[in-house]
Amino acid sequence: MFSREMYALGAQPSVIREIFEYGRQRKAAIGKDNVFDFSLGNPSVPAPPVVNETIKRLCDTMEPTVLHGYTSAVGDQGVRQAIADYLNRTHGTAFSAAEFYMTAGAAASLSITFKALSEPGDKLVLLAPFFPEYNVFARAAGMEPVVVKCREDDLQIDFDALDAAFDRNVKAIVVNSPNNPSGVVLSEETVTRLCAFLQEKQAQFGHPVFLISDEPYRELVYGGVRVPFLTKYYDNTIVCYSFSKSLSLPGDRIGYILVPRSADPTGELYKAVCGAGRALGYVCAPSLFQFLVPACLGKTSDISIYQRNRDLLVQAFTEDGFSVAKPDGAFYLFLRSPETDAAAFCERAKQYELLLVPSDSFGFPGYVRICYCVAPEMIERALPAFRKLAQSYGLC
Repeated sequence: MFSREMYALGAQPSVIREIFEYGRQRKAAIGKDNVFDFSLGNPSVPAPPVVNETIKRLCDTMEPTVLHGYTSAVGDQGVRQAIADYLNRTHGTAFSAAEFYMTAGAAASLSITFKALSEPGDKLVLLAPFFPEYNVFARAAGMEPVVVKCREDDLQIDFDALDAAFDRNVKAIVVNSPNNPSGVVLSEETVTRLCAFLQEKQAQFGHPVFLISDEPYRELVYGGVRVPFLTKYYDNTIVCYSFSKSLSLPGDRIGYILVPRSADPTGELYKAVCGAGRALGYVCAPSLFQFLVPACLGKTSDISIYQRNRDLLVQAFTEDGFSVAKPDGAFYLFLRSPETDAAAFCERAKQYELLLVPSDSFGFPGYVRICYCVAPEMIERALPAFRKLAQSYGLC
């Protein structure tokens, strides 16, 4: 009567979303100021002024049938060229509009890319910890996810584990740097070693192995940390990008896929991307937000607020006896659970109205994800609750 696989996904929704919905119920019951919700990566910092200014200008000056009508299926030519020009100036590349496919955000970019690459029997390597929906997107595309845990001490790639997991059926590997859920940025040393590893595997197996770079947090880094731009390191790189986090537009869903000519000299892969977008119904990304993009390239929300939130939490957690690595980017902390069962730790945290996400679905048990893209005032109100939680485990 219907797909049992899709039923299973609907009957067991995202753990993150479940906790977020629980938080909405608690806020309605006891007041929003009494609930400390760190579950969802929903930016709290307003979009930069250029966003609203540009939307108003577009609405005032563009012909409505153009502004709100269809663009080309792959996206507006001028918008794609503006993105290419910006990346070329920033990274010393030589992209053209023909290498970009506009999408309704990162989820669409990843779903299309996985579908475009997938052939029967293909595997997709996921580096844990990873965003849980990778599993869903991969399986929907017909790829078998292969989970490889990163090193626990610094969450950089464990190359021995990666080598053990690789076989000739691996079509691609996904990297996400800065990372959700940890905020870790892959070092240039790690990136260089990964690219050399993939080159060796391509030679060994006699077919391309693609590096898919999921980049919604590329600009969200602190303290001058540099995020390597992966097309400069490895020819067979595909970039999946979203403006949702950098511009605080998560509900407006605009992004792109970059299929460089270095990965696609014949243009066949780009055509597969177009075909996958068509098959999945992801054609003609939202027109208004496509036309917004050129004015906002290189702009971000005020990420100094996130940095202050991060520093405040890291200091408090350290003083309370928790173990947490200081992230270099994004707006997540990966905190080690004081007990083996991270879900049980999250349930105890609820006693103090702290809403945290257990790490099991991220492929890396024993931790919790804390989203600090929240109002600084909420963090300050939450610190006594975190202290009580730590005391309940005898940590301080």
